[in-house]
Amino acid sequence: PFVAINCASLSETLLEGELFGHERGAFTGATQARAGRLEAANGGTFFLDEVGELRPDLQARLLRVVETRRYERVGGNTELVADVRFVAATNCDLRQDVERGVFRADLYHRLATFPVRIPPLRERLADLEPLARTLLANAATEFDLPLPTISAAALARLRVELWPGNVRELRNVLERALVLGDGMTLEVHDLD
Repeated sequence: PFVAINCASLSETLLEGELFGHERGAFTGATQARAGRLEAANGGTFFLDEVGELRPDLQARLLRVVETRRYERVGGNTELVADVRFVAATNCDLRQDVERGVFRADLYHRLATFPVRIPPLRERLADLEPLARTLLANAATEFDLPLPTISAAALARLRVELWPGNVRELRNVLERALVLGDGMTLEVHDLD
């Protein structure tokens, strides 16, 4: 299985239970035991999106799991084994966060066994045209609209943008142009 959790989207109180699960009676409203996402990922991959947003006490608990492959549910005392491959992503510079003392150095080094840096779109403009065509095709299918072509001038305009929102921003621009466009070819004015 592939199980993902967005560390930034859940409140601090919910995140621990989502990660590790909980036992019946662990807190008010816990009427039955519940497996966490870590347990659901057993035998597969556990993806920690926005791992840089984890609060320090959860960083310590996660470090223990990454190091020993063992953990307990919230309110539990039975040790469970995590047979998972950890993959983590963040838009933070974790090295800087380690230097500032907001991210644990030991957890960083455990997670950074094989770092993969994905450069921002503005640094890989050779990818822009194939990405734009793929994103446009996906949007046309999703919105049940005919697939337009992209004019050379529109592609040139896309190449000069800085894309601070990266591929998500490109996708949004193309979806808006597709929906609001007035023909079978996307032109520069459709991108504004």
